Amino acid sequence: MAEITAQMVKELRERTGAGVKECKDILEQTNGDFEKAIEELRKRGLRVSDKVAGREAKEGRIEVYIHHGARVAAMVELNCETDFVARTDDFIQLARDIAMQVAAMNPRYVRVEDVPESEIVASGMSPEQFYREHVLLKQVFIKDSSQTIEEKVQAAIAKIRENIVVRRFVRYEIGG
Repeated sequence: MAEITAQMVKELRERTGAGVKECKDILEQTNGDFEKAIEELRKRGLRVSDKVAGREAKEGRIEVYIHHGARVAAMVELNCETDFVARTDDFIQLARDIAMQVAAMNPRYVRVEDVPESEIVASGMSPEQFYREHVLLKQVFIKDSSQTIEEKVQAAIAKIRENIVVRRFVRYEIGG
């Protein structure tokens, strides 16, 4: 069994945002294998997000991102359960990252359920390809291609332990 060092715990914590004890326990279970530890933390995060998914998210914040040169801007409404969480650095950073994603990738829908079937057919794309391109939650995160926006939100839910919902967004572009 590999010895789990404080440095290993710190690195896993920085990469995933999980708690110190949780990181240590996962590393012990996975015998120090970072990739397995990250995968297990993601699975646990999904279980946490399933538990809180039914809870109402009426608090939150509106985040605005204006790209350099002020030619593209995005505004996102990100909701959570309590105003306390809405003021935390983690939640604010998540809102900023999602607003930047909207400005950069120009999604048309928040979630798969919002997409009319006729639009997928008219596009000539497979549903999966259409979703990756036009649905915010299914897009690959621009700052970390190893995860989608949906996975990023689920990781935040696992860390914060509150339901988080991307409610809506709008994007403006000069001449667009």
